[in-house]
Amino acid sequence: MRFDPRQCDAFLAAVDTGSFEQASVHLNVTPSAISQRIAALEIDLGYPLLVRSRPCRPTPGGQRLLQYLRRSRLLEAEFLAEIDNVRGASMQVAIAVNNDTLGTWLLPALADFLERENMTVEILLDDQTYTYSLLEKGLALAGVSSEPAPMRGCTVVPLGVMRYRLVAQKDFADRWFGQGFNREAALRAPVLVFDRKDKLQSDFIERQLGVLPGNYPLHYVPSSDPFVRAIRLGLGYGMLPSQQYGDGLETGELVDLCPGDYIDVPLYWHAWRVQSPKLERLGRRIVDFAREALAQQA
Repeated sequence: MRFDPRQCDAFLAAVDTGSFEQASVHLNVTPSAISQRIAALEIDLGYPLLVRSRPCRPTPGGQRLLQYLRRSRLLEAEFLAEIDNVRGASMQVAIAVNNDTLGTWLLPALADFLERENMTVEILLDDQTYTYSLLEKGLALAGVSSEPAPMRGCTVVPLGVMRYRLVAQKDFADRWFGQGFNREAALRAPVLVFDRKDKLQSDFIERQLGVLPGNYPLHYVPSSDPFVRAIRLGLGYGMLPSQQYGDGLETGELVDLCPGDYIDVPLYWHAWRVQSPKLERLGRRIVDFAREALAQQA
């Protein structure tokens, strides 16, 4: 079968906007037309593509179609730009990364590359254990994840590790952990957590002291740079990678609460086997830059 471009446009618009009504505004047609086009596509394929919820979301079959359409549109756009010699038109790709990657080494890796390749990126943020699902759903074309196994149709390349240590501002450490990192103090001292998906702190504390999550006070600070600043200001203690605490341990500004112990989070670059030349070059750039950055500071 051949896909009807209007039906595919309606499906993509519904996924991107979250509703038939917003998709109709985006495509300048009626919501009824959006519904009919998607229904016709579902009939042709023989299975449902969308869960009609608010927002609407793709079914597993819809995710597979979304993956295909994202990749085919990217390849088409790059091909047309090359044969038409459209130098002023940039190509956009969506990549999924974790917050600490974005807050440390990713942007320096992209800086000169994007301008040279005339590319723009849409960066989709999530915890490193969840970015993989953004590729599965077809929302991203490539990304950084802690998942070592490649998704079907994808390749995976190791980038290195981000090493996290449990650190605190010196005055905070003296006040709460003057007698060392012990169970009694951990039950009272506030912990900094990125968001409710962030398990680094709870896993480390449980491993060290046997204290389960929910038994100590928490601050949620869901932004990478403010998270680091909150630790430096003494709001609480938490896990930081070496790329973020820098020379803080050497200067004495920060204290390693468990010297010699840490958590290594391995990172991997996931991408489709069949991809555009520009996306391949972007992947090579990110892999090379990440390996150097993570090797230097792990």
